[in-house]
Amino acid sequence: MTNLLADYLPLVIFIGVSLVIGLALLVAPFIVAYSNPDTEKLSAYECGFNAFDDARMKFDVRFYLVAILFIIFDLEVAFLFPWAITFGTLGWFGFISMMIFLGVLTVGFVYEWKKGALEWD
Repeated sequence: MTNLLADYLPLVIFIGVSLVIGLALLVAPFIVAYSNPDTEKLSAYECGFNAFDDARMKFDVRFYLVAILFIIFDLEVAFLFPWAITFGTLGWFGFISMMIFLGVLTVGFVYEWKKGALEWD
């Protein structure tokens, strides 16, 4: 029984400390925050302007397209960092595989560029 308690004691301490920190962060704004409500501050937008149109208006699909393209290319470029760190130990196989990966990335980028996915006409 004492061995079991000794095994799980760090976990219980970690959970306890995290609960205390979480509760402190939840309660602290109510204790420390300075509250000075203002009509402009309490409006729908903090800039003071009323809404121009309905919030459910049609949204341009180009924003979604650019966001998806950014995520795809950003994640693919993120693979370059671990490769660069282990470049010396990978040898020719690692170099050739990364060049193939970068080639596929470049072909995809050129394809999207030629299709006009990055244009804002």
